[in-house]
Amino acid sequence: MFSRRFSGSRNGKFHSEVLPRSKRYEDELRKDICLMYLTGISTRTLSMLSKQLLGRKISAGEVRRANRKLIDAVERWRTRSLREEKIKYLLVDGVNFSMRVGKSVETVPVLVAVGVREDGTRLVLGLQAGDKESAGCWREFFKDLKSRGLSSETVILGVMDGLAGLEMVFREEFPHAEVQRCQVHVARNVLAKVPKKLKQGVADDMRSIFYASSKEKAKEFFVQFKEHWEKEVPSAVKCLENSLESCLTFFKFPPEEWQALRTTNIIERLNKEFKRRTKSMEIVAGENACYRLLAFISLKMEVHWKRNPIGKVAYNLPIFQRVPLLDFTQRSLKKFRQNTKKYLT
Repeated sequence: MFSRRFSGSRNGKFHSEVLPRSKRYEDELRKDICLMYLTGISTRTLSMLSKQLLGRKISAGEVRRANRKLIDAVERWRTRSLREEKIKYLLVDGVNFSMRVGKSVETVPVLVAVGVREDGTRLVLGLQAGDKESAGCWREFFKDLKSRGLSSETVILGVMDGLAGLEMVFREEFPHAEVQRCQVHVARNVLAKVPKKLKQGVADDMRSIFYASSKEKAKEFFVQFKEHWEKEVPSAVKCLENSLESCLTFFKFPPEEWQALRTTNIIERLNKEFKRRTKSMEIVAGENACYRLLAFISLKMEVHWKRNPIGKVAYNLPIFQRVPLLDFTQRSLKKFRQNTKKYLT
């Protein structure tokens, strides 16, 4: 496979001038192996393919050892300085992985933070294993972000679901920021308290509240919602009432950003990519292996995000001027995007 020059062959001794002693393939090949693994090819599949592609079989163990070379690079990225980043919005969530811990397999949550810069571009700020139900773990996660240079002065909004203690800790660590609770998570909690035959009606009325043209209009719709449903599903109405103010925080920000700030969809999309990559593995081989995969996916997502900053849709296009934007509902907005995709790319 490789061309070699030999020295000392008259004495029956030689050494390769292509590969150092104990190395079985070049660094470029090792990098290719790492890249194939990160993009989704399992160690077992790489082992099977290598015989045909490389002329010899590379074991699953060799693939794992090649990937260990990435540990330092991933750790430098994961702990990089955030001092130069001007972050205005912070989206946080946790995602669970089946991970090998010692000799057992455990469900290990990884805390994730996505930041939105002042120009609307997004980036992954932090990945840290920790209990997503623990307020203490979230506090340490936020403190770590700040110790790396994230300014608590510039962050003016946190978007999150209703995890216990998370909002309180966020407000304490970022005292200048407000909280937007994910409308999707709130809607799920409300509908969980509604009989099946009433779910559609309750969901439609909630959508009117969440997609109102102003905060005042949203509160008017909630009054109507309460009058209509309090008798039949009082617990559901109470659940929505308790979360209503946090669900409507996005109205304080520019209208072109409302769609992105209503929910944690941005970070949920990232988590979906995390799960899709690790699904074929069933079990992630430890915390470092998990960080390697998540770092690669995060960087790949950031490339996509650079082309799609939030709030930067070209509303001056003629097609947008023919549509009353503030009258969008969730359903009509989805249909509109499908019909106008060519204008947005």
